Amino acid sequence: MLGGLLVMGGLGVAIGVGLALASKIFYVYIDPKVEAVEEALPGANCGGCGYPGCSANAVAIVEGKSSPTSCVAGGPDVAAEIAGIMGVAITLKEPDVARPGCKYGVQDADVKYLYQGIMDCRAAVLLDGGAKVCSIGCLGLGTCVRSCPFGALSMGPDNLPVVDTEKCTGCGTCERVCPKHIITLTSTTERMIGEYVTDECTAPCQRSCPTGINIPAFIQEIRNGHYEAALAIIKEKCPLPLICGYICPAPCELSCRRNLIDEPVAINSLKRFVADYEMRTGNRLTPFKAPGSGEKIAVVGGGAEGLTLSYYLARLSYQPTIFEAKPQLGGILRYVIAEDRLPRNVLDHEIAGILETGVEARTNRVMGHDFDLQSLFEEGFDVVALTKGGFDSRQILKPDPSGYDASVPGVFTMMDFLYSLKKGKNVQVSRRVVIIHSGREGLDLARKCRGIGAQKVTIVSPLACDELPVELQDLKRLAQEGIVVRPSTVVISLYGVSRRLVRVALEETAPAGEPPAEGQTIRADTLILPAGRLPEFVFVRSLEETEPDSGEIVWKTIETFRTFPGGPNGICTPPEPGRISDSSAVVKSLLSGRRLTRAIHRYLTTGAIPPIEHLACEAEAVPDVAEIHDVAPSERQRPAVLDVAGDSKKAWIFPSEYPGLDEAAAREEAERCLTCGLICYRRQT
Repeated sequence: MLGGLLVMGGLGVAIGVGLALASKIFYVYIDPKVEAVEEALPGANCGGCGYPGCSANAVAIVEGKSSPTSCVAGGPDVAAEIAGIMGVAITLKEPDVARPGCKYGVQDADVKYLYQGIMDCRAAVLLDGGAKVCSIGCLGLGTCVRSCPFGALSMGPDNLPVVDTEKCTGCGTCERVCPKHIITLTSTTERMIGEYVTDECTAPCQRSCPTGINIPAFIQEIRNGHYEAALAIIKEKCPLPLICGYICPAPCELSCRRNLIDEPVAINSLKRFVADYEMRTGNRLTPFKAPGSGEKIAVVGGGAEGLTLSYYLARLSYQPTIFEAKPQLGGILRYVIAEDRLPRNVLDHEIAGILETGVEARTNRVMGHDFDLQSLFEEGFDVVALTKGGFDSRQILKPDPSGYDASVPGVFTMMDFLYSLKKGKNVQVSRRVVIIHSGREGLDLARKCRGIGAQKVTIVSPLACDELPVELQDLKRLAQEGIVVRPSTVVISLYGVSRRLVRVALEETAPAGEPPAEGQTIRADTLILPAGRLPEFVFVRSLEETEPDSGEIVWKTIETFRTFPGGPNGICTPPEPGRISDSSAVVKSLLSGRRLTRAIHRYLTTGAIPPIEHLACEAEAVPDVAEIHDVAPSERQRPAVLDVAGDSKKAWIFPSEYPGLDEAAAREEAERCLTCGLICYRRQT
């Protein structure tokens, strides 16, 4: 008995000593902050933060690799609690919500076969991509519904997933399990600055719209009698819907599938109807404003592009201020387009709506005369964006008596520079000149610069050496003249100190699909651009260099062109496709303003401007149909013709009022819309 007790006691002591030693040897320190953060997290382990679970995210938050706001399931309360534990301040962001992108279930779509296999979309897609003819269509087997950890999804009667926005946390589980990637996370912010891509279900009219409006969606709201909801959808992409209702050439209607049987839907008239409804009732739509950090942004130019940029910046909770050279905002819209075509009360109504979002305007202020980059940064602006329009608008709106645009230190357009030289004006060229050009004219200009005092001239061209004119291919001979030619190269950024340009950043162009080569910075005092307009430069204070003790401010331009894959012309890449002149691009400039908003927002929130891959509007081919069936012809609705007083020809061509569709006609016209997808459409018989 005693021996047994001693043996058991000895074993207990030995095991205890062993465990004590093991706890010392294999001890793993757990940071109390990690434990506190993990305790604050909801424990859903949904993966929406990008980590495999809440424990991993807690470690990442404490190590600074993840944000206190990274838990999408916890919401703002959890984010605030974690920020308190970490002792940091947070900036709230708009939550994401899942959104199915398919419009027609299997029973309403064209199918290749009847599927009777495993009821899981991931299994069904293995058989020739699924039963649907549409390559991206929802297969309707509910894999996303069963995967949602919060019960926010259900299958609707049309065999498409339905999202309960009250329950959806934006964790992204449904997006990850969908083999077609047709259900995605979205938000008002992403819809405002986003673009349609080729693996997204879009209608032909959407892809043709210069501003990117979700046309089937807003027409659906008109059909349901929800006019304010229709206007909200339009204003996610177009801040001037009533103006566009008067002047837009409506290329969307040329792409409407009803052209295959009768006449296109009167899309522009329907857009004008809901915008007229807002103006007529006086119930101005209060747009959603995303939470933000409130940086101050100066927008130079109060035309269509500047107004658009300011509107969306304000909706993202920045503080935009427009600086306009003329007494009133509007640019080409006010001072070029005739009032007979665009009534001024319409223009004033639209501009007032933009200003009411929180946009400040300062008129009669000319950049380079009344203010400059230095003064704007000294005033506390974080970003300066140029939306000054082209050479034609400058000549019409504000001719510069000096002969050239002096907005940006050391930067000229080639047209300005040559004009000033021809007129004998005093154009000061510094020692180092960079010319962006690919032709003989660039070489002639380089020699002129050498003749008036430039020590070194660099010609930059995106073309390969063998594609340049033969005069530019003899690099050694030109180098002896003090002229350096850089083929297959683009200028990607400018660097300056206060009121002078000091350097430009260059990058060699890479073949499509390959990453660009590492950039190079060269000293430059003067930059001459190839066109008759300044690009949409966006300036920020440079954090890469220490500012001089003299109080001068170091600045640089951000690479807004990175929005477009490749950015084929560097800083000279236009933000909107198909730019020709201001007169043809006034509507497209709204797209330009939105794209500049995206670039600025991405830079300020993430420090980078990722490209948008596979843009639908620039794709060579998108799935479509050449004929439609089971659709009854119907007559297009037109505005009532007003009886014009007077017999003069002018009274008939330019009436005092252009009527739009009335409510009954608008509802009837909305019924003609086929609510198209990539290849699907609404059968009506």
